[in-house]
Amino acid sequence: MLLHAHKYDFDIVFFDEVSRFVEAVARDNGDNLYVIDLDALHTMQADMGDGRRTLMLGELLQRLPGDHSYIYLQSARQGGRFFLQQRLVDSNCLAYAEKPIANDVLVDKLFNLFVQKKRGDLVRVAVLGEVAGLDEANLLLRRIELVRHQDPTTLHVRVKELQPDLILVSDTEYARTDAIVRVLKRNIEADPVRETALLQRRPDAALARRALLDGFDAVFDMSDPALLEAQLLNRAGKIRINKDLIGKDRATGLLNKVGLQKKAQDLIRQAAQDGRPLAYGVIDIDKFKTINDTWGHSFGDIVIKRLSLTLASRLGEQDLLSRFGGEEFVLVFWDCSLEEGQRRMDAMRQAFCAIPFEVGRGDIRHFSFSGGVAAYPAHRSENELFLRADAMLYEAKQGGRNRICAQESGAWTMATD
Repeated sequence: MLLHAHKYDFDIVFFDEVSRFVEAVARDNGDNLYVIDLDALHTMQADMGDGRRTLMLGELLQRLPGDHSYIYLQSARQGGRFFLQQRLVDSNCLAYAEKPIANDVLVDKLFNLFVQKKRGDLVRVAVLGEVAGLDEANLLLRRIELVRHQDPTTLHVRVKELQPDLILVSDTEYARTDAIVRVLKRNIEADPVRETALLQRRPDAALARRALLDGFDAVFDMSDPALLEAQLLNRAGKIRINKDLIGKDRATGLLNKVGLQKKAQDLIRQAAQDGRPLAYGVIDIDKFKTINDTWGHSFGDIVIKRLSLTLASRLGEQDLLSRFGGEEFVLVFWDCSLEEGQRRMDAMRQAFCAIPFEVGRGDIRHFSFSGGVAAYPAHRSENELFLRADAMLYEAKQGGRNRICAQESGAWTMATD
């Protein structure tokens, strides 16, 4: 397992006593994954007297710090017991898996869980009408932002500017202007996955039916603010899953081409409003076909995942990162000049070049990537930025690879070792 973990640059620490494991988890900041073998949990209670004391599973699980989530490994026999699964999922369970499971499969699944833990895209909700009692600060902590709007006749314009994930319309506003949702849905540029929900102060089956016929996707009860918050949290989770399925690369958890285009357009729109610059970078792993042909596609996948971790760890809160396709990645740096974007990408290049890859016993190799950078507002659309950065990537490849090139006032600059 350590060998497979090393390929992803993961560190795994094993514990032979529950008390030491509990102490380590309690000290940790929560960024790591915690894996527990249920069979071992029963046999590793060295601090429980003579070691022969039998504890129920519930008592054992109660010893684990309650502010962390755990991955439980269990046998097929244990996996067939529903009430055991219930006990696990009610005990801060991030995921569970059945043994036996191959080490490489387990490590790969742990990588995916690690990526998922890092996800938490902001879900933006446009609200038309008065909705009282919501704890907006708490919702924002849960990555849900409410944006209020008061005029139903300009909601479609606000939605075009804001690009929210969910639109809430009070029954009062719907009664005043019942064409609201039809106007939103018929726009040819409307996001097909965006949901619109009617908020009802009291149950009204006839109104709910009419709203659904008009194009609303759901009807929420807003008589109880706590219930409405719970509904929003639940819906936000499903929105994130849907966005992941449509807009994210399954292997790395990064944005795919579809996800990048929408977010890049939103970021350009925000940069125009705030008067901020953007740096747009395209990178490509050097001689990736040779890597695949020499050591196999599974090893090539590991190189891609290691690169994705290297890039992601050096991003700012508002930056974007996409696996654009194959071995090609795109980065967008918020509030960043062309020169700063080139410097940041070159630091990423050096960090990736320093990673040792063991392709065989005692055979260590290092790999590299090339990149090109363009800047907003010199190039104003997402397509223009990509084409210019891609042209600079071509210059970097032609210039010998393992370098970052940037366009500047008709000339180009290069960063390399």
